[in-house]
Amino acid sequence: MPYEVVIGLEVHAQLSTASKMFCACSTRFGQPPNTQTCPICLGLPGSLPVINEAAVKMAVRTGLALNCTIRAQNRFARKNYFYPDLPKGYQISQYEAPICEHGTIEVSTSGGTKKIRIRRAHLEEDAGKNVHGGGDERTSLVDLNRAGTPLLEIVTEPDMRSADEVVAYLKQLRDVLVYLDVCDGNMEQGSLRCEPNLSLRPVGAKTLGTKVELKNINSFRFVKDAIEYEIKRQTRVLDEGGKIQQETRLWDVEKGMTAVMRSKEEAHDYRYFPDPDLVPVQISDESISEIKRNLPKLSGEVQETLVTEYNLPPSTANVLVGDKDAAGYFLDATAWIKKLGLPLEVAKELANWATVDLRALLNEKGIGFSKSPVTSQHLVELIAKKYKGEVSGPTAKAVLAEMFDTGRSAEEIVKEKGLTQVSDEGALGAIIDEVIAANPTQVTQYKGGKEQVIGFLVGQVMKKSGGKANPGKVNELLKKKLT
Repeated sequence: MPYEVVIGLEVHAQLSTASKMFCACSTRFGQPPNTQTCPICLGLPGSLPVINEAAVKMAVRTGLALNCTIRAQNRFARKNYFYPDLPKGYQISQYEAPICEHGTIEVSTSGGTKKIRIRRAHLEEDAGKNVHGGGDERTSLVDLNRAGTPLLEIVTEPDMRSADEVVAYLKQLRDVLVYLDVCDGNMEQGSLRCEPNLSLRPVGAKTLGTKVELKNINSFRFVKDAIEYEIKRQTRVLDEGGKIQQETRLWDVEKGMTAVMRSKEEAHDYRYFPDPDLVPVQISDESISEIKRNLPKLSGEVQETLVTEYNLPPSTANVLVGDKDAAGYFLDATAWIKKLGLPLEVAKELANWATVDLRALLNEKGIGFSKSPVTSQHLVELIAKKYKGEVSGPTAKAVLAEMFDTGRSAEEIVKEKGLTQVSDEGALGAIIDEVIAANPTQVTQYKGGKEQVIGFLVGQVMKKSGGKANPGKVNELLKKKLT
């Protein structure tokens, strides 16, 4: 029997605040275990939480960017469950009064564009982290540095119908969060985690099948693999006359399969009730309007600018906007193109140098565009030298490598090493005359119609000039003299 796949998604985004959701402990990643804790995030008796205003504002920014309605009065609840990494025995979250509701996000799919509905986006605190096998196979340790980190949980309606649609949605959502500066989007470090809810139903059926949740997946590839495996598993169970159990499953990367984690809880299992230690959050219309006025351009708007204003191919623009720092670097560089009076066509060459040559150097060092030792101004100055014929392409690449290693400008390096190309017709003419006189056979061949010989003659001029001759100018002058 053919089945239709129905997928909804929960995404947990760690907000980029300096301190935790309800205390002043640092959220810095990678610190020694249990060094960023206090009585509040340890859940000690008598400690009282205080709401992080920056996290609330980030949630509003995100909600507005996702076309959500912002709830002017929202409140926190206690979600009760017991795990070693949850010190209080409950998680402070939002339930019946979330801060953001009823939004949409548009994604590109193989069939065109599709709107995915956002059911809600609510604030909560993260749990700690269990570390298993921390000395021997029977040992489990708990690191509570992460406990209390602000999370924004973004929940969709069951609008997706394939693993590819889920990945497209995740990538678009990640871009939104990163461009808003509310989450760094680092899935490897757990800053962005997703939990697909997946069910199958016969094609044409209206009621939803029994859903299975896939827990805490932290890469685009893993979420695609996990969903595709689960579709095959559920199809096999249904075809054999079995029933899908409502449960939470983990993705085993090594085995390439999902495994049961626990039976799926319902809302009533968590025994939600309003947190008595926290008053409702009041957000004024003026505050919402101010946040809305200051929203930055998102990736889609930036991509449109790159294509329409700078005539970049959509594929190149897509590569740039996929990395916010790369897009920012490029836009900073275009300002220098204008300041130096270069034509707009240089922007295409700039994009190629940034996304290919400079990125290769950055990748070797494991750093991003925000930490590039080659400033956007210096890269444009190098490209300007190449555009004006002052340096050749190979020379420019060598100069870029030295700029990257030293932080010096192209002007300094070219001047110090005498790398300026010779384009003066008088100087080149003298060298060309010597080469013509020294190679009568090739000259005769060229005049007899063997035009490919010109490459040999250009090479001889380049060799005689020590590689400093402008090859384009040499080619032009040679043809004039030989005609």
